[in-house]
Amino acid sequence: MNTVKENKLTSDNDKKYLTVIAVLSVAIPVVVAVLFFMPKAHTPGLDVSYLPAFHAILNSLTAVALLVGYFNVKRGNNKAHRAAMLTAFGLSSIFLVSYVTYHFLGQRTIYGGEGALKYIYYFILLTHIVLAAAIVPLVLLSVYYGISNQLKRHRRISKWTFPIWLYVAVTGVLVYLMISPYYA
Repeated sequence: MNTVKENKLTSDNDKKYLTVIAVLSVAIPVVVAVLFFMPKAHTPGLDVSYLPAFHAILNSLTAVALLVGYFNVKRGNNKAHRAAMLTAFGLSSIFLVSYVTYHFLGQRTIYGGEGALKYIYYFILLTHIVLAAAIVPLVLLSVYYGISNQLKRHRRISKWTFPIWLYVAVTGVLVYLMISPYYA
């Protein structure tokens, strides 16, 4: 009898969190897109020009944390895996807030490269943007299933989350390196 009640509570609890995850999975990309295309706020004296480099550092550290987490889970060190993945989640969260701040306050930078490099840049940028939006629900679900100890679900979704999240983190750095000569 307790098992049925526990499953019902877990199911109701899951519904609440899954609803929050669904709302955030839609809201975050929409807010980022709106802020990206909104007219820039005029904030004299507020310099955000350092943020793109900071974003590249955050993405680099996220990629390292993801790899540390991956190698630790393969070795069976679940405690180190959890710490590394929560670190990656925290770094990505800081990145998201900082990224929105930069694109709300900073000036838009246009890539100035020519030839094949221009097509490579835009391919990387486009796949980065699409997968960055797609990764939001995957990360939130992976973290939720991991911290709620639903390991079967966690493993099932994380096999998709990990490579996409790593790709987004690495291509974030590549996009920065390729566009950084064109920042004002």
